Amino acid sequence: MTSAYGELRAQLAHLTTEAFRPELADIDRLPTAEIARIMNGEDASVPAAVAAQLPRIAAAIDATAERMARGGRLVYAGAGTAGRLGVLDASECPPTFATDPSRVVGLIAGGPSAMVEAVEGAEDSRELAAADLDGLGLDADDTVVGISASGRTPYAVGAVEHARALGALTIGLSCNADSALAAAAEHGIEVVVGPELLTGSTRLKAGTAQKLVLNMISTITMIRLGKTYGNLMVDVRASNEKLRARSRRIVALATDASDDAIESALVAADGEVKTAILMLLADVDAATATRRLERADGHLRAALT
Repeated sequence: MTSAYGELRAQLAHLTTEAFRPELADIDRLPTAEIARIMNGEDASVPAAVAAQLPRIAAAIDATAERMARGGRLVYAGAGTAGRLGVLDASECPPTFATDPSRVVGLIAGGPSAMVEAVEGAEDSRELAAADLDGLGLDADDTVVGISASGRTPYAVGAVEHARALGALTIGLSCNADSALAAAAEHGIEVVVGPELLTGSTRLKAGTAQKLVLNMISTITMIRLGKTYGNLMVDVRASNEKLRARSRRIVALATDASDDAIESALVAADGEVKTAILMLLADVDAATATRRLERADGHLRAALT
């Protein structure tokens, strides 16, 4: 056991995300405002690290969108903070883009309870990752994104390895160069943000970087799938008063129609924003708009031509 832990300590010592920063050794003695200034400066470096990976990110997104257009799913897999970020991104897709909850899925090592409490040993199991993916009935049209700041977490690496063996598209998102996760995936994305303010606390810069990349993966994939019209969320699901008001505003921005016309169109379209916009812009009824959208695979611009 001692030897195993010694080996792990040696591995962590070589990771950029685990590096100790002696210049911050007395940070607990600084005034709060100064700590906040330092932390803000650290965070400001993250977008540049993401920018360095944009070609890889774009290639991964195009490959993901191609698979999802064939009916595939987007699956995030990670442990700890990385897993929670994946679950968060997946959970935002149904209300934002009206996707079925089964189309974008977040897997976290240890299951749902690990969202709020660490599940001992879960992140160390490649077998658990394989079992979680098998539970989804993974196939070749699916995309699996392994997420791990260190790039060595067995659950994330195991998920990518198992998915790739099944023929699924694989993406590895890490925050260290030359990571095992990136090497295991078809699309390796390594956003190297450097050592953390608190040694090894990868919920900080690494977590911010991962969130930015996941935002890109889900959002741009949905744009490619026709879930937007310009920069309008035309597939938004109006499940509360705020979203119902947003739906009306989106229709207004897209059509410049009167309030009465917008209300009538939304009622006829059973609240479907995209259908209401097509009705107003093409001057067709709800049934015709629905058929045109179906023929255009949900792409509003294509349905308008």
